[in-house]
Amino acid sequence: MGEFEIRLTGPTLKLLKLMLEEPAKKRSGAEISREAKIGSGTLYPLLVRLERVGWLLSEWEQIDPKEAGRPRKRFYRLTANGYNKAREALAAFQMEGTPAWNM
Repeated sequence: MGEFEIRLTGPTLKLLKLMLEEPAKKRSGAEISREAKIGSGTLYPLLVRLERVGWLLSEWEQIDPKEAGRPRKRFYRLTANGYNKAREALAAFQMEGTPAWNM
């Protein structure tokens, strides 16, 4: 899948906007879902697509699930290319002072 295949939908723009707020921060899927208000059925396929084209990196939390008493979390963050592409995408969808992701 090439980067030209990324559809810049409302949920995609919300995700990119959130990730740009703190580009180096690693965020779990649950945190992204809660903060960007994107349902898991939309979010997780989107995260996979963005990772495939190199906009995001992901890694598993380094814990023992038995000791923690919960499953491990997967954390996502922007790549350098993802940062640039996200900024370009959000700038392209800014419409007359009202961001497209807020419409």
